[in-house]
Amino acid sequence: MKKHTASPKSFPALRRLSAAAMLCCALAPAAAPVTAWAQPNDEAALNFVGADIESVIKAVGHYTNITFLIDPRVKGTISLVSEKSITKSQAFSLLASALRLQGYAIVSGDGYAKVVPEAEAKLQASPTVVGGTKSPQGDQVVTQIFHLNHENSANLVTVLRPLITPNNTINANPGNNTLVITDYADNLKRLAKIIASLDAPSAADLDVIPVRYAIASDLAAMINKLLEPGAGGDSGRVNLVPDPRTNSLVVRAPSAARANLAKSLIAKLDQPTAQAGNVHVVYLKNAEATKLAETLRAVVSGDTSAAGGQAGGLASLGGGNSGTGQINQSGMGQTSQGGNQSGGPSNPALSGSGNRSGGTTSGGGGQAGFIQADATTNTLIITAPEAVYRNLRTVIDQLDVRRAQVYIESMIVEINANKLSEFGVQWAGLSGNDGSTYRVGGGTTYTRAGNSSMVNLAALIDGKSGAQPPSGGLTLGIFKQLANGKLGLGAVAHALGTDGDSNILSTPNMLTLDNEVATIKVGQNVPIVTGSFTTTSGTNNNPFQTVDRKDIGITLKVRPQISEGGTIKLAIYNESSSIDDVTNTAGLILKNRVIETNIIADDGQVLVLGGLIQDDANDGVDKVPGLGDLPLIGHLFKYQKRERKKTNLMVFLRPVVVRNREQGMNLTADRYDYMRATQQAAMPEPSITVQSLGAAMLPELQDGKPVGSGQLAKPIAPAAPSVPEQKQQQ
Repeated sequence: MKKHTASPKSFPALRRLSAAAMLCCALAPAAAPVTAWAQPNDEAALNFVGADIESVIKAVGHYTNITFLIDPRVKGTISLVSEKSITKSQAFSLLASALRLQGYAIVSGDGYAKVVPEAEAKLQASPTVVGGTKSPQGDQVVTQIFHLNHENSANLVTVLRPLITPNNTINANPGNNTLVITDYADNLKRLAKIIASLDAPSAADLDVIPVRYAIASDLAAMINKLLEPGAGGDSGRVNLVPDPRTNSLVVRAPSAARANLAKSLIAKLDQPTAQAGNVHVVYLKNAEATKLAETLRAVVSGDTSAAGGQAGGLASLGGGNSGTGQINQSGMGQTSQGGNQSGGPSNPALSGSGNRSGGTTSGGGGQAGFIQADATTNTLIITAPEAVYRNLRTVIDQLDVRRAQVYIESMIVEINANKLSEFGVQWAGLSGNDGSTYRVGGGTTYTRAGNSSMVNLAALIDGKSGAQPPSGGLTLGIFKQLANGKLGLGAVAHALGTDGDSNILSTPNMLTLDNEVATIKVGQNVPIVTGSFTTTSGTNNNPFQTVDRKDIGITLKVRPQISEGGTIKLAIYNESSSIDDVTNTAGLILKNRVIETNIIADDGQVLVLGGLIQDDANDGVDKVPGLGDLPLIGHLFKYQKRERKKTNLMVFLRPVVVRNREQGMNLTADRYDYMRATQQAAMPEPSITVQSLGAAMLPELQDGKPVGSGQLAKPIAPAAPSVPEQKQQQ
C-alpha cells in the first residue's frame, strides 16, 4: 500500500483546512455514501502543525474532492496530524472533529460544503432525521425529531437541556408531543438512548379493592392523609378514590411497594367493629345537617312530606299568613312566614331560604332506624342496620359536596336630560292720577310666567312685602315713574333656557352560594311627614307631627341555580328608588323602578334585564287673542314655554361561577386592587400651606393576604394549648 505523507511545505493548500470540511461530510447526502471514498490504494497521512485554517480546509477539500465555502469569520490556525495513512472519509471526519474544537462547523450543500461558526450552523440547511431514518455519524450538526408516546415533551426539555451544546437548540411541540433537537450526530445518539429510557409507561397501576365492613369514602380520606408524600413531592403520591356504588377503593400507586402499603392499610382498617351496635356519627363537610337529616328521613321512610322545606317538591306556594315551610313549584326555596310584605319581592324563589327550625328532630322508625341532626357540630346521628347505613352513606357522600358559588354583578345605568326654553313679554299701564274721577288701566299677565309676572315685578320694585324675586333667566322691566312716585306704564320681558344632563351608574355586586338567596341594600332611610296637629292650651302651643320612614336606594335580591351544563338560572328582584322632588307642598315625590324576573345566563355572560326609554315633551303658549297671532309683533303679546325630559334607564347583570379557591382569590384580588387604586388616586396632594393628615389605605395584597400596615394585616396570635393538649404534648 502506497503511503502519501503530506506536510505544510509540500501541500500548501492543506494549510487552509477548516471546520467547514467536517460539517460538509456530516451533511453529505445519502446518495453519495462515504464508503465510496475509502479506496485502499488512495490513502494519505496528514501532518499540519499550526497551519492556517483556510489553507488546511482547501487542502483537505482537494484530497476529498469536496468544494468548501469558508465564512469570513473563520480565522486562526489549526493542527491536524494523523499517525498513519487514512482514507478520504477518515480525513473528513478528522477535520470535522478538529474544527469542532475550534468552534466551527461544516454544513453540507448541493455539491459543496460551508464552513461557518458553530452558532450559525443550526440556522443552515442541515440534515433532518425523522422517525427511524438512519442518522449521520461523526461531528456533524443534525436536526432530529423524536416522537414521544408516554412522557410529556415539555418535561423532557428541562432534563435534556444541560446535555446539549450551548450553541444548539432543543424545542418541545405540545401539539403532537414531539421534541425537535439540533446538535452533533454523536451527541444525538446518546440523547436518543436517554429519551428512549425516559419515554416509558408509568410504573403505576390501578387496583380495585372491595371494602366489606368499612365505608370506602372514610377509608379513602384517612389513607390519603396517611400516605401523603414527604420531601419526594408528587412522585411518591398514592391516590385512593372511593366508589360509593360498589363500596370499593380504586388505588393508584407509583410503585408496587407503595401499592402494597396501601393495600395493607386497607386490610387492617376494613375490619368489623369490636362492639355490637348500629349507632353511627357522620361529620358533614359542606351540607347543613338539619336539612340533610330531613332529606334522609324522607329517603328511609319513603314519605315525601318528611322532606319539609327542602327544594324539589311539588307543593304549591301558600298565600297570606299561612305559608310557613311550603315551597314553590320550581323547587327553588321556601317562602318566609307571613307571605310577601309590601315593598318586597313577590317572586317565591326570593322570599325565603328554607325551614331551619329544629336542630335534632327525629323521624322514621321501626326496622329502618332513625336519623337525628346535631346543628351545633353539624353532624348526623344515624341508627340503622348495616345495610341501610351503607346506602345512606352513599347518599350522604353524594350530597355532602362543596357547592359552587356565583358572583353577581349588576349594572344600573340611568341617563337623564332636561331642557327648558321660555320667552314672553308683558304690558301694564294706568292712566290719570289719584284725583281723577275715572282711571283706565290694563295689562297682560300670563300664568306660565310664575314669579316673573308683571304684577310681581312691580310689587318688588315698590318694596311691598310678600313680593318674591323673579325666577331664573333674564327679566328686564321698563316702568314710567309718575309724579306721585308710583309706577305707571311699563313693560317686562323674560327669557330663560336650561339644559341639564345626569349620568348615574350603580354597580351592586355580591357573592352567594348556589341556590341560596342573596340580598344587598344600599341607600338611605328617609323620613316622610304623614300628618301634623297643634293643640292650643292657653298660651302654650303643642305642635307635633307623625313621620313614616322609607328606605330609598338600591335593592338587589338574587337566587342563582347552576345547572349541570354550566348555565345559571337566576330569580332576580331589583329595585332602584330615589327622591324626585323635595319642593312639592304636599310632600316628597319618590321615583321607584322595579324589575322582577327569571332568566338563564351562561357563565360570565352579560345580559340586559330590562329598562325604560322615556321622552316627555311639553309646549305651552299664553297669548292675547288676535294680537298674539300677528306676525313678528305677536311675540310682544304672548308667553311661550317649551320643556323636554328624556330618560334612558337600563339594567344589566353578569353572573360568574366560582368553583374553587383559585377563582375566588382571583376575583377578590381584582376587586381589592381596584379599591386600592381608587384610594391612591384620591390621596390629597402635598401642600406647603396645610399639614398632611394622611388618609385611609388598604394594605397591599400578596398571595391572597394583606401585608404591611392596616388592620387586616395584623397577625393573630395562636391560642394557648388547653390542659389535655399540654399533657399530650408532654
